Amino acid sequence: MKNTSRLQFFPAALFGTVLGFSGLSTAFMNATKIFDLNPIITLVLTILTTLILLIIFTIYLLKTIKYPTVVIFEISHPVVMNFFPAFTISLIILSVLYIPINESLASWIFYIGASGHIVLTFYIMQTWLLHDKWQIQQMSPAWFIPIVGNFAAPIAAVNFAPIELSWYFFSIGLVFWLVLQAIIMYRLFFHPPMLKVLEPTLFILIAPPAIGFISYVSLHPNQPIDDFARILYYTALFFTLLLAGQIIRFIKIPFALSWWAYTFPLSAIASASFIMYEKLKIELFFFVGALILSILSALVLHLTIKTILAIKHKKLCVPLEH
Repeated sequence: MKNTSRLQFFPAALFGTVLGFSGLSTAFMNATKIFDLNPIITLVLTILTTLILLIIFTIYLLKTIKYPTVVIFEISHPVVMNFFPAFTISLIILSVLYIPINESLASWIFYIGASGHIVLTFYIMQTWLLHDKWQIQQMSPAWFIPIVGNFAAPIAAVNFAPIELSWYFFSIGLVFWLVLQAIIMYRLFFHPPMLKVLEPTLFILIAPPAIGFISYVSLHPNQPIDDFARILYYTALFFTLLLAGQIIRFIKIPFALSWWAYTFPLSAIASASFIMYEKLKIELFFFVGALILSILSALVLHLTIKTILAIKHKKLCVPLEH
């Protein structure tokens, strides 16, 4: 395959890898407070995440310049379009990670990420509302990604922006999570199964309530865990346990970029568990967070190796199915 054609098929789904690394970095940041870990671990992961983000963004920007029609097709694709917000979500999360490094830079990263996410949310929502082509079978939990970004924004916004902006993002995340949750459950219950390659996206079901919990607690920093926070956390924990019971099924799925869908949701429930332990001092949450973080660390390493090998063997940049 020629280099130009490989660039043409450079997958937008690779933005999911950035989201995986940013989530891992955040989970270690939260773990550092509890385990008294060396903050150098979080710093190294933050720098690594930044480098991966810059590399993928630069390559995709070159693709946009050289193959604009391909990019237009991808940003209109019912599955692929939902991976573009993974880039802006990563920026929002990175802004929190950069606060101890350079608060001014962190602020800029947040506003770039938040502004981009607002634009993408409006675009995707308009596409959903005014379409003439979507079918229920095309829907998957990947559709949650734009909504998760709205839930994630307040975690950073409380550090940089007026409180009303945080509530704006949280409100959108909460309302449309509930709407999409009902639609996705209907699709999963009453329609043919998703393609095998998309089954890892089921883990994204964990992300909205887990990130919503972290966001809600961030909006109430000096208050104890209340009933609504508990509902969000235990909903995320339920989905985690539900999917853990199908682990053999997921292991048998051939490797694809969709495997990165495992990472960010697991990082979210790990971070949420550490926050529950920090607030309630119940040992169970400590062990849940530590166990998931251990699994997540091994998983990210495994997926990184798998992705590098896929790139090396030229199995990554392939034509997208219509």
